[in-house]
Amino acid sequence: MSDKTYDPKLKAALEYGPLLAFMVGYWLVKDRTFSVGGVEYSGFIAITAVFVLIFAGSILALWKLTGKLSAMQVFSLVVILFMGGLTVWFNDPHFIKMKPTIIYVAFAVGLGVGLLQGKSYLRLLMGEVLPMREEGWMILTRRMALFFVVLAVANEVVWRNFSDGTWVTFKVVGLTVAMFAFLFTQGRLFERYGIEQPKKD
Repeated sequence: MSDKTYDPKLKAALEYGPLLAFMVGYWLVKDRTFSVGGVEYSGFIAITAVFVLIFAGSILALWKLTGKLSAMQVFSLVVILFMGGLTVWFNDPHFIKMKPTIIYVAFAVGLGVGLLQGKSYLRLLMGEVLPMREEGWMILTRRMALFFVVLAVANEVVWRNFSDGTWVTFKVVGLTVAMFAFLFTQGRLFERYGIEQPKKD
């Protein structure tokens, strides 16, 4: 199952498509109000409900496509279902806004526990796609744990002090760009500690 071949572009679309749909959907319905069962829901709450369904569908599609799911994907799905459900149930957008904070703190704590044990849990997740020596994995894990803490703090600052629109843009664009920028800045680390894979005939 884990050796299934698939189109990388389709995989990327399934991973990032729900976020893009969330942002576009928000700007389309942000000023609208929806009545369901006699309860009024803002556009933000409505698009959150749609996003949860789209995200769950994309995770299922990713599983069908690749034959596996990472621990991070499963954890993200659980948190999104839970916090998204609370958002709709209590008609309160605060829950979904706290979701990135919860995920990033959980990742930082998980990586930190591994570091205290002298292990890199990041290597267990990414070792197959990014071969590196042990020292390199420990350095990257420390940096990643700290980076997740920074992202969690940034999310708290933005959702508590800025408008819904600003938070949505920060969530979809800002956090995604930040993650790619972080990985890009680790290029020298990858070069220094990377392990060259033997070429297949």
